[in-house]
Amino acid sequence: MNNENNTSKKNFLEIINKFKTGIGLLILVIVLSFLSPYFLAIPNVLNIIRQVSIIAIVSFGMTMVILTGGIDLSVGSMLAFSGAITAGMMVNSGLNVFLAILIGLAAGTALGFFNGLAVAKAKLPAFIVTLAMMTIARGFTLIYTDGRPISGFNETFRFFGAGYLGRIPIPVVIMFIFLIIIYILLKKTPLGRYIYAIGGNETATKLSGINTDKIKIAVYALNGFLASVSGIILTSRLNSAQPMSGEGYELDAIAAVVLGGTSLSGGSGTVIGTIVGALIIAVLNNGLNLLNVSSFYQLVAKGAVILLAVFLDRKSQQ
Repeated sequence: MNNENNTSKKNFLEIINKFKTGIGLLILVIVLSFLSPYFLAIPNVLNIIRQVSIIAIVSFGMTMVILTGGIDLSVGSMLAFSGAITAGMMVNSGLNVFLAILIGLAAGTALGFFNGLAVAKAKLPAFIVTLAMMTIARGFTLIYTDGRPISGFNETFRFFGAGYLGRIPIPVVIMFIFLIIIYILLKKTPLGRYIYAIGGNETATKLSGINTDKIKIAVYALNGFLASVSGIILTSRLNSAQPMSGEGYELDAIAAVVLGGTSLSGGSGTVIGTIVGALIIAVLNNGLNLLNVSSFYQLVAKGAVILLAVFLDRKSQQ
């Protein structure tokens, strides 16, 4: 009888642990719905999912980087750089919208590729490499824009950030497309298995004949690409390429990934958990805004959430 009770208790705790992020999101939604009558209003819900789409796409790339045991502090700066390049190609150079977008995506991917090259080939710490890139990419953005926003886009470009498919915002559609792609990549392809293997035990993975350097470079390049996608969506939504856009996005992305259950040590986590973590960040930001909480206190709350996420990650590793 005691064995049955212990087994039932263990199974219950395993279920709670598996869905703890989703349960946390549900509790947060319930609390905020009581605190603000506007929280569950359809316009506000659409606003939340539109906001979460940008940080979620960045977080998908961050998930893969952290799964390999790495980190990327430069995603916010790469986002701003790609958005500025895309805007400049359209407004200053007069290029076609789609060609400008391709150039913007290539620019961010190239920065991510450089990060991967420095980490994999030069064996530099990912923290230092991406910290340097955070500053370099932000500097490139300020140089390119001369420190001023670029605006004046046509309706075709505006559609990517402000358009709708029925009642669903286009950024949300794009987010779900990439969610499916990254989910399949991680769960159904050899590349995904190698990403998990590197985070679990890089030395053993290398000894098994897998080129871990190529995998790392691909992961960081893909991370740069996804940051670029978010940068282009944000630029389109704001109808302006702001040289300082994306500041703090690296912290939001890391928080979303860790809240979603991905271990900072690598080798464990899912992109589904990441989107739930991103929703927690977005819901928290939105709820605090509705409650007229000062932005200063919001920073404290966000920092506390990140600290809690890291604490829970460490506890789960013990």
